Amino acid sequence: MPTTITIRDIPDDVYEKLKKQAELHHRSINSEVIYTLKRMLECHRPDPDHIIDRARQIKQQAKGTVTMQQIQEAIDQGRP
Repeated sequence: MPTTITIRDIPDDVYEKLKKQAELHHRSINSEVIYTLKRMLECHRPDPDHIIDRARQIKQQAKGTVTMQQIQEAIDQGRP
């Protein structure tokens, strides 16, 4: 069963943007709030531990090392 919540002290500019979005999508403000909340909650943020683990894997797969001199030579040759 759906739950009812009350949101207080919404800044005027946020309310106006929400109202315009609701009109644009032919929704009530309530429906627009629900849609926006769902969209935000479904947004997948990468897990920092996963990113670090992946970076470590890539680092281990990298072959050899590059010295500062080699980097400078590549720059001098016009390579990015």
